[in-house]
Amino acid sequence: MSFTTLGLSDPILKAVAEEGYTTPTPIQLQAIPAVMAGKDVMAAAQTGTGKTAAFTLPILDKLSKRGSVQANQVRALILTPTRELAAQIAESVDTYGKHLRLRSTVVFGGVNINPQMMKLRKGVDILVATPGRLLDLYRQNAVNFRQVEVLVLDEADRMLDMGFIHDIRKILALLPKNRQNLMFSATFSEDIRNLAKGMVNNPVEISVTPRNTAVELVEHWICPADKKQKTPLLIHLIKENNWSQALVFTRTKHGANKLTRSLEQSGINAAAIHGNKSQGARTKALADFKKGTVRFLIATDIAARGLDIDLLPQVVNFDLPNVPEDYVHRIGRTGRAGASGQAISLVSADEFQQLSDIERLLKQILTRKFIDGFEPTHDLPESNLDRRPFIPKKPNPQNRPNLGHRDGQRSRTSSHGSKPKWSQSKAKAKR
Repeated sequence: MSFTTLGLSDPILKAVAEEGYTTPTPIQLQAIPAVMAGKDVMAAAQTGTGKTAAFTLPILDKLSKRGSVQANQVRALILTPTRELAAQIAESVDTYGKHLRLRSTVVFGGVNINPQMMKLRKGVDILVATPGRLLDLYRQNAVNFRQVEVLVLDEADRMLDMGFIHDIRKILALLPKNRQNLMFSATFSEDIRNLAKGMVNNPVEISVTPRNTAVELVEHWICPADKKQKTPLLIHLIKENNWSQALVFTRTKHGANKLTRSLEQSGINAAAIHGNKSQGARTKALADFKKGTVRFLIATDIAARGLDIDLLPQVVNFDLPNVPEDYVHRIGRTGRAGASGQAISLVSADEFQQLSDIERLLKQILTRKFIDGFEPTHDLPESNLDRRPFIPKKPNPQNRPNLGHRDGQRSRTSSHGSKPKWSQSKAKAKR
């Protein structure tokens, strides 16, 4: 089946063809007709499935056929958890809507709010936004929601994980009751379904991948290594295998900076991306990585969701994530659009529990490869697959890190402004 069978208008089909796409992905095949029919949609789709086009194409089609936007108004609102994902979706809207007379823009924190207010003055047909900055703009009377026809929550599970539930509920209360609602999430957890109860109306449910399954085209393997040997081991792997490009995940911002410096000192072109970097630095690092002028991007989990990087051959877990589901989100950066990829994890003995949780989630024991000269002094215990059904753990508020200024958050405020109450009281106790 081709895009021409989905009922999209000629200007959109022309834009899609110019991008080299002819056949819709499974999520596009199911979601586009439902959205064009005006139905609410709940779609479980992991990154790399083509879900952004699954909602941008039909929204562009609908808005282009009727009505016009008024000053300071918005016709379609797309909410995302991070700045990078917001910018990426906005780029897709521009790409697929380039032959249409529709206005769109993107707003997020970490940058000057005044240019965003100026762009909203004449009204925009499609607004892509992170929750906190959107509320900032509303409170400054820069945007009004009376004309909203369509609401999209993208990466809904990630938004809840990041503590944006209160901001989301505030935004929902400001929107017209009569609107179309589209919710896209990697999983349909209990929390997501509770949010959906007050948002969607008799939705079409779509699921294109089993819950938390890793991309089948990805080859997973682990490299047991002592913690102090991880950096020289990574440098060895890059040079010995002549890796052209890789996305490398660390657990902390400090670790990302330290690893980037070590790679640069070894003659390997690298850049870091994490929450302490300015928005300008993050945007430049990601753009340089996509262009290939930066070969290795060192990231915290801020980059695990939503980033669309074509033909990425390797993802490296320099540190294993504490939450096993995050492993799936991380490796979802490779093995996309039919291409194969590798997910390599450097695992020290003290990360055995994280490894066990990941293997239990994946329902498989990951292959171990020992590298000559880097055999660990501290042995990584042998895996024994736990075949009990995996039940995601709810995060313990007492163990959550201090996130500082978070993506989607209002500017010039600490993260306490949109965290749950336990975080606010905890912060007051520290003063």
